[in-house]
Amino acid sequence: MNLSMPSLGWDDRLRAAYKRHDRRGQRPGRVARVDRGICTVLTAEGTVRASLSGRMLGDLAADPASGPCAGDWVVVRQWPDDRTTLEAVLPRKTSIVRAGAGKAATGQVIATNIDIIAVVEPLDPDPDPGRIERLMTLAWDSGATPILLLTKADAVGDPAALALSFADSAPGVPIIPVSTVNGEGLDVVAEYVPSGRTMALVGPSGAGKSSLVNALAGAEVMVTRALRADGRGRHTTSYRALVPVPGGGVILDTPGLRSVGLFDRDNGEGDGLVRAFADVEELVAACRFSDCRHDTEPDCAVREALELGALSARRYENWRKLQRELAFERRRVDARARAVQRDKDRKRQQAATRRRET
Repeated sequence: MNLSMPSLGWDDRLRAAYKRHDRRGQRPGRVARVDRGICTVLTAEGTVRASLSGRMLGDLAADPASGPCAGDWVVVRQWPDDRTTLEAVLPRKTSIVRAGAGKAATGQVIATNIDIIAVVEPLDPDPDPGRIERLMTLAWDSGATPILLLTKADAVGDPAALALSFADSAPGVPIIPVSTVNGEGLDVVAEYVPSGRTMALVGPSGAGKSSLVNALAGAEVMVTRALRADGRGRHTTSYRALVPVPGGGVILDTPGLRSVGLFDRDNGEGDGLVRAFADVEELVAACRFSDCRHDTEPDCAVREALELGALSARRYENWRKLQRELAFERRRVDARARAVQRDKDRKRQQAATRRRET
C-alpha cells in the first residue's frame, strides 16, 4: 500500500532535517511500531521492516531515549541484499515521556511527534479525577495539545452532565463524551485528526482506546477484550501502534497505563504541572507571601479558596502530591548527572596519570 507522506505529517520542518540524509538508497519514513529492535516503518513506497544500524545501536547505548519510538520520523536504507536498516531518527517536535523504572533516573519515551494527546477516561465503572489530572500533566509536558475523551458514554444516564463535573480536572481543555456503541462524539473526535495531524491516546486499560481506534479507522485494526468481572480493564494493546485514518491523519494507540511517573524534562519548572493545575497556580500567585506554605500564613489565597469551596481539597492534595513527586524525580536526575560527571572526571584523571607514567 502506497501512503501519502503529507497525510502522515511530513512537512517543511522534516524536509529540511532530512536533507543531510538524502542520498541514494535512503528514504524517510515514520515508525508505526517497534518490536525488540525491529521497526515497522511507513514509507511512500509501502511498509518496511527495518533493523537498527550499527550507528543507531551505538547512539542507543549512549542514550536509551534516543532510540526509535512509535511516531518517530526516521531514515531507512535499502541494501543490495534486500536488508533494510534504520539509519537515523529525525528531530522530534513533541514527545510523551514518563519516569523510567528502577534507579537509572532516565525517562521512557512513550510516543513522539504528537499534535493532539487525548487523555481517555471511562465513565463506567469508576472515572478517576486524580488519574485525569496526572495524565493531563503528562500531556501538557509533551508540548502537544491535550483533550479529554470520556468513553463509554452509552453506559451512563447523562454523559454531558458528567463531563461538566470533570471540568475542574482539565481546566481549559475540550471535554468530549464518546461511545463506540452508539457513535456519540466520534464525529467530533475525528475533527481533531485531519490529514497531516497525529493524535495519541493515553489512559488506563479497559478505557476503550483500541475500540476508539477501530471506530475511527473504520476497521478492526486493534484487538479488543471485555472488562474483567470486577469491572477493571484488561491489557489488550501491549505495544504502541501508529494507525492511519482513512481520509485523515494518524492515531497512535498506547498500552494501558497502570501508573505514570512524572519525569523532569530538564526545564526545571514542571511546566506540565503548572498548566494542568493552572487554577491552583493562580491562587498560589495571589498569596501574600511568595513562599507561602498554605498553612497558617495570613492572606493565603489557597486556604481561603479551600474554605469557600472554590478549590476542592482532593484537587489541592493531588497537586501537592504531584509537586512532591516531580521534586523527587528532579533530585534523582540531578544525582545521576553528578554521578556521570564524577565517572568522567575519574576516567580523565586516570588517563592523565597513565600519560605521566609513560
